[in-house]
Amino acid sequence: MLTEQSAYANRWRRVTPVAKGCFSLCGMIAAFAAGSPRTALIIALILSAVSVFGAGIPLLRYLRVAAPPLFFLLASALSLAISLDFSTSATGVSLHFSGSDFSRIAQASSRSLACVTALLFLALTTPLSDIISLLRRCKIPEILLDLMTLCYRTLFVLSEAVHDTMTAQSARLGYTTLTVSMRSLGGLISNLIVQVWQRSLALHNAAQARNNDGALRFLENSYANSRLSISIAVVSGCLMVALTAILP
Repeated sequence: MLTEQSAYANRWRRVTPVAKGCFSLCGMIAAFAAGSPRTALIIALILSAVSVFGAGIPLLRYLRVAAPPLFFLLASALSLAISLDFSTSATGVSLHFSGSDFSRIAQASSRSLACVTALLFLALTTPLSDIISLLRRCKIPEILLDLMTLCYRTLFVLSEAVHDTMTAQSARLGYTTLTVSMRSLGGLISNLIVQVWQRSLALHNAAQARNNDGALRFLENSYANSRLSISIAVVSGCLMVALTAILP
């Protein structure tokens, strides 16, 4: 939900998603074009600074949204750096640090970090409805866009259901002790399973009622100075890509 709050409350909310998509794409191109980990880290810092200082995303919120992908990135880097050997140890298993491959691991991790910051820029400055409209312009298959729309809607419905259920349980002292909390958590999970089943059945019936004909569409917003915004985004993105060719 923090992502959606930022997407609707940032300074660049009324900037055309085409411009933000182009800048994000240039950021990913610059990440892959980076010739060294230092260059990739500089690209990541630039993209993060644009998100925080340019779009006005609060730093604490940015770090909270970035924490899960950064955790998985760290876990991936450790899995590349540390290997298991089942033959050379007396106990049967030993750990080995791949020091010789450190440069390649650093390169892959820094590039991944830069790509993550590029995607975070797009996600934190653009609502998903605008991203779906942008993907539709890029001729993404309609079935994928429909699945994104349904998942997006279901996410908020389930979040509201969780909030209402936990509020009702807390009003009845459902989280006073560990035993009562576990019982309340089990009731919450079972209630959600039933609700997911019922809502998925309702969606299926609604789709059958319209003969599954046509894609799920909604009104698109109009944006002022779209050409200027796209031009600025493309020029800035190209400068960022050119920076990777200058830096070693």
